Formats: sequence, C-alpha cells, structure tokens
Amino acid sequence: MKEVDPLALFRLSVLGPLVSRERLERGELQQLIGELSAREYAIPNSKRRHVGAKTIEAWYYAWRSRGLDGLVPKPRADRGASKIAAALQEAILAAKRANPRRSVRQIVRLLEAAGTVSAKTLSRSAVHRLLQQHGLSRCAAHQPEERRSFAAEFAGSIWYGDVMHGPRVPHKGQLRKAFLVSLFDDASRLVAHSAFCLGETALDVEGVLKQALLRRGVPLKLVVDNGAAYRAHTLQGICARLGIQLIFCRPYAPEGKGKLERWHRTVREQFLAELDERHIAGLEDLNARLWAWLEQVYHRSEHAGLAGMTPLARYQRDLGRIRTLGARATQLDALFHHRIARFVRKDGTASFLGRRFELPYELAGKTVRLVVDPHAQRVLGVEDDQGRRLGEATPLDEIGNAHRARRKSAGAAVDIAPRSAVNLVEIAHRQYHGLPNELPNDLSSKED
Repeated sequence: MKEVDPLALFRLSVLGPLVSRERLERGELQQLIGELSAREYAIPNSKRRHVGAKTIEAWYYAWRSRGLDGLVPKPRADRGASKIAAALQEAILAAKRANPRRSVRQIVRLLEAAGTVSAKTLSRSAVHRLLQQHGLSRCAAHQPEERRSFAAEFAGSIWYGDVMHGPRVPHKGQLRKAFLVSLFDDASRLVAHSAFCLGETALDVEGVLKQALLRRGVPLKLVVDNGAAYRAHTLQGICARLGIQLIFCRPYAPEGKGKLERWHRTVREQFLAELDERHIAGLEDLNARLWAWLEQVYHRSEHAGLAGMTPLARYQRDLGRIRTLGARATQLDALFHHRIARFVRKDGTASFLGRRFELPYELAGKTVRLVVDPHAQRVLGVEDDQGRRLGEATPLDEIGNAHRARRKSAGAAVDIAPRSAVNLVEIAHRQYHGLPNELPNDLSSKED
C-alpha cells in the first residue's frame, strides 16, 4: 500500500468543507473558498499561516479531476530563483519595507505609476514569491474572529479527539501516569470510544480510533488538536482512505472543542472522584471500570444539552444516517498497518523493535518497507515503495540456520575447465616469433 504524501493530506484537510459536501449551490463554491482562505493553518514546512483563494480553488479542481493523487505537489523547476531583474527586486523590497501594509497589487501599481516598470509586465505571483523569500509576505491584521456556539445536526457528522491526563496506575512494579484518549460525537455527546493508555502517542490514538470505528461507524469529520500524535502521517493516511475529513484546531484555541472539555470535566467529577484505587491493580482494571461506567451510567444519563435525552438515545435516533464500515471491516486491520523503511543486511535480515527478521535473500543490500502490526508488534511482510508485496518476514533463527543448506551461486557449483590453448596472448606470441599458428582440432573443424 503506497504511502500518502503528507502535503497532499494537508491540502485535503484544507479542502474538507468543500469535498465533504454532496452538492454546492450556485455561488457557494467561491464563498466557501473565500472563507477557507481567511483561516489560519499550520502549513507543513512553512512559517505561513494562510493559503490563497486561487491556490485553494486549484487544489479543489485537481482533487475533482484526480482525487488524492491530484493534490500531490509537483516541485518547481525554478524554485528559489526569481526572474525579476536585480534593480527591480530592490525597488519592490523597498516599497514593501517603506509600508508593510502594502499588498502585492498596490506595490505593482506604485511601480507602474512611478514608471519603474511598464504596465502589465510585472507578475504579481513573482512579486509575492520575492517578498516571501525575504520574509515580507505576512498578511495584514484581520478583524477579530467571530465565534458562535454550534451543534452537528446528525450523529456521526463530527467527532472530536483529545487526550486528558489521568491517574497513576501500577505497571510492572512501578507507578505510571495514564492518559485518557477519547473520541466524542458532537451531536449526541456519545463517546465513540475511550481508553486509558500509558502514553499519548499516535499509536495510542490509532488504537482508540480503530475500536471506535468498529463500534460506532465512520464519522464524516474528525476534529483534533495540533499535537504530534494527531499530525502523524499514519493517522492522516487512515482518515484519507476512509473518507474522514481530518480537521486540526489552531494552536492555543481550545474553544472549538468545548463539548469535549466538558466531557473531561465529567470524567474527573463523576468517574475519577468515585474510583476506589484499592481495586486498581493495573491499566486493565482501570479501563474495565471506565467502560462499565460509560455504558451503564454516562450513556444512559439525561443530558441538559440534549433537551433531556440520553446520549445513547440521541445517537440511536440517527442510526440510519451512520456510515458503517461495511465490506471495509475485513480490510480494517490492513488500514492500520504501518510501513517502516529498513535496509536489508548482507545476510538478508532487517531489524524491528530490537529483533531481527529474515527476508527474501535477493533483497540483501536494498532498502524495503516492513509491513508491521504496531499494536501486536508483529512484522507481516515486505513491500517496495510502490506497495507491491516482496515476500514474507520471519523471525531470525540463528541456531536453525546452522543446519540449513545454503543456496550457492551457479558458478560455485561448476568445475573450472582447463583453459583453451588458443587465446589472444598465444596467437600474438606465435606470430611475433614466427611459430606455426596451430589450432586445436575442435576449433579447426568449426571453421570448415
């Protein structure tokens, strides 16, 4: 399975409000593009926070034409170089520094009015790239962003994901802090799945997401923060393949996940406050009580924000609209497999988590991708960078290899025959010294 390009995943996340709509009314496309261009984004490998409307529009039509492949960036041949003359570059930079609020359009008009350039000969995109290279392309300040309370119309439309610091639990003779990883449905306040983990890594988040998908279907949108666990390419690839729009909240802006913050407060006040730690011998005991409390208490309690309905009843009201995994349920494990690049040693082995695995010997000296089940910590096979399967991966058995017959090269199994008496050196020697050029009978017969 080929890796999804991280920039393509980011572009898909920007296009989320467009691609998740079944149809757009007349004029609505440009309106949504304008709203998206006004937002701030955590752009990979960039200090910028905004994406232009024309860029978003180009991404949208590329996605409609070729899907996710259309969003894979193509490197510019002239990247890092400006075609603007050096003197004109200085004039552009001076105009921007003199008044940082000047837009690219204003700078072009100023230079045209001053006679520095002829009308309609200076490309605005070229000016923008020049300003960007010199760190002068920051946008002017915006008006304060308007915030309003909202609720999803149907269950399964929006899920929120977040992590809460939990209690310390015994683990292998030590006390370890537990972290509560939760996925929460906006419309019904139902917890799709939640579990205490010993970390807050991408692997922990993916484990909770997998169970949530099996239990509660596939959401249209998943809103998460900008933590490294949610930015992992593996999580983004899973969401892209399942058609889940992954939305990242802006840093230091928790207002967008108020319902999930309220859920965390409920956990502290109603679950952790009532927990008897004498019955908690490890993480398994803690989760067993969490899941029992969720199903027996939380999901069956009337909720003020649901006009007195319980989260479970509100969720069940929209069961007909929930997207199920369907036939994809049989492929779900494969969607959560990780691909890890490894160099194959000369002995045909590669390492994973401190263990060595034997691969097909013809892969020795090459870089391949190990297909692993990260939750079971098992290596399942080997692929190339195009996702084509190359064979199995088996744990190294050094003792067994001591008695295994080796495959030898074809040349090693053949006895070397005596060299022919006729060769270029002998012919030159006979001609130089005037000796008769006698050929063996078998070569003479071939010439007849």
